[in-house]
Amino acid sequence: MAQSSKDVVDILTADHREMIGLLELIEETTDPAERRALADAATAEIVRHSVAEELFVYPVYTREVTDGADEVEHDKEEHQELEETLVKLEGVDSEDADFLRLVRELKGQLDHHVDDEESDQFPKLRRAVSAEELVDLGRKVEAAKKVAPTRPHPDSPHSELFHMTVGLGVGMVDRLRDALSGRIENT
Repeated sequence: MAQSSKDVVDILTADHREMIGLLELIEETTDPAERRALADAATAEIVRHSVAEELFVYPVYTREVTDGADEVEHDKEEHQELEETLVKLEGVDSEDADFLRLVRELKGQLDHHVDDEESDQFPKLRRAVSAEELVDLGRKVEAAKKVAPTRPHPDSPHSELFHMTVGLGVGMVDRLRDALSGRIENT
């Protein structure tokens, strides 16, 4: 099996496009069932992406980039805001007017976070870390997304230690819940 040669910045940037694209599709459809399915898919992608960043990218960024720890702390606060909005979105019927308001709020939060990463942090990471390490980080991020939780857990810590220990079990439980409920496929 060939290993990916995409670096972590390319992978995370592609994730950003996918997440934003799913949110845009929600606004384009009038079918409530499709809206819910798209919201569930976006939720899973956002949570997996955030966990993978916190687990592998943020520790490297903190270590290798000047003032990286402060920037990572800010990013974790934004992940917390995203998760809180995702929980609200899960609790609203897709036919309710509040549903689209929350989708727009989520998209605004995500757009801001993506802009911070892509315009500032990713270029810094590319300068601070070798191409080989960026590819290695990409592999780790892809592997982490396969076992990461798929549902928001805003009361859980946004820490590497949590994700390495308890987070794996949380991911397994989320996937079981997804499978039993038919929430999302291929998680």
